[in-house]
Amino acid sequence: MTTEERKDLVNYRITKSKNTLSEIDLLIRNELWNTAVNRLYYACYYAVIALLINNEIETLTHTGARQLFGLYFIKTGIIEKDFGKFTQGYLI
Repeated sequence: MTTEERKDLVNYRITKSKNTLSEIDLLIRNELWNTAVNRLYYACYYAVIALLINNEIETLTHTGARQLFGLYFIKTGIIEKDFGKFTQGYLI
């Protein structure tokens, strides 16, 4: 993957994350709790995938994304451990 392709893919994933996140308010107002949680999960997942791609870290699964996020960003202290606790649950 070229640098330009990587940049485009990162931008695509960030946009997808933001768009997915914007759906959540409407779902909560309509008390669609399970769907709101699902959209939150995917908003976080897309953002983590963008972060991994930006750092040339490849994964093919949701579990891999969670593990690599923890290994490269939580354990190294780049991202606060509190966010790692959040992601080790159900959201990523």
